Amino acid sequence: MGILDGKTVLVAGVTLDTSIAFSVAKIAQEQGATVVVSNFGRAMSLTRRVIKKLPTEPVLLEVDVTNEEHLGGLADQLREHTDSLDGLVHSLAYANPETALGGKFLSTPWDDVSKALQVSAYSLTSLTMACKPVLANPASVVGLTFDATVSWPVYDWMGVSKSALESTSRYLARYLGPEGVRVNLVAAGPLETLAKKAIGGADEFNTVWGSRAPLGWDPRDPEPTAKAVVALLSDFFPATTGEMVHVDGGLHSTGS
Repeated sequence: MGILDGKTVLVAGVTLDTSIAFSVAKIAQEQGATVVVSNFGRAMSLTRRVIKKLPTEPVLLEVDVTNEEHLGGLADQLREHTDSLDGLVHSLAYANPETALGGKFLSTPWDDVSKALQVSAYSLTSLTMACKPVLANPASVVGLTFDATVSWPVYDWMGVSKSALESTSRYLARYLGPEGVRVNLVAAGPLETLAKKAIGGADEFNTVWGSRAPLGWDPRDPEPTAKAVVALLSDFFPATTGEMVHVDGGLHSTGS
């Protein structure tokens, strides 16, 4: 028996097999879940190929969180494959690497800031509410962040967006708790994902984690992060919501 036996989970943001979302989908299936995945646009072709590597090829839905029609039709799309949804994983983030990352914080135009906030933070609410008509009671929503309680070099407007995401998760936890929906985040250390490769100078994070994380840190291994997400999707945390669980080798607990 697995800790997700009988549950159906939507994992939003599966692109490559190096992504946290892919590892979440894999471990969720291994723990008994029926998994549905989503992506959109040109990335759909990548997702179609990569999900064939999962233990069971999941249903793939096209969901652009900036498209109101996609969000408005998501519950009906899900109903074609399941009666209810027990879990939602939000693994979505975007900031223009040319203008909003890599030390360009002071000159980023509002259009790029607003896009980063919409995709990386507001979408936790818009995607959750799009799924709400089919969310079970109880249900679990889990998002992914890179601890934004402090500023980081080169992270810039993505850092601001993650800070907004962290606050958003707490408000969702407040408002959806009475309906049995838990909302939590996992704060991962730096991982060699497509998103990290888009940030100029992000290799600096590996140096910091390599020298300071008490448990050590492997930036090529998303499995510890994915396991935490799967645990939060399970019934093992029935009274935990509005929380941010660090999976970073313990670096967050250390001083400078």
